[in-house]
Amino acid sequence: MNQPTLFESKAESEKIEGILLFALGEFQSRGFVLAERQLPLDRLLGAFKRATEHFKVSELSDEQIAENLEKLGASVKRLPSFVAKHPFKITVSNSLAEKSLEVYNNSLKDD
Repeated sequence: MNQPTLFESKAESEKIEGILLFALGEFQSRGFVLAERQLPLDRLLGAFKRATEHFKVSELSDEQIAENLEKLGASVKRLPSFVAKHPFKITVSNSLAEKSLEVYNNSLKDD
């Protein structure tokens, strides 16, 4: 389990992780391959936006998304800001992809 930062509560950290897992699962549920692919953050932003709407929270910044995806075990590469508007490339492992799809499917059952 990851330790929250000085300014972040454990509950807030867990909530963000849940939102990100939901978003990654939702992305896969639309038929897109996520595991072991390097994707630009731009490609995943729609899923993150839908997840924040689902949980009725404000949208997360690119840095929040990248930092918390790293905490979950994703590989995050930062690009120079002049290369892309959302300067991150994300690679999700098979295990994280499977976990996120499970979280997404379980949340649908709970609703």
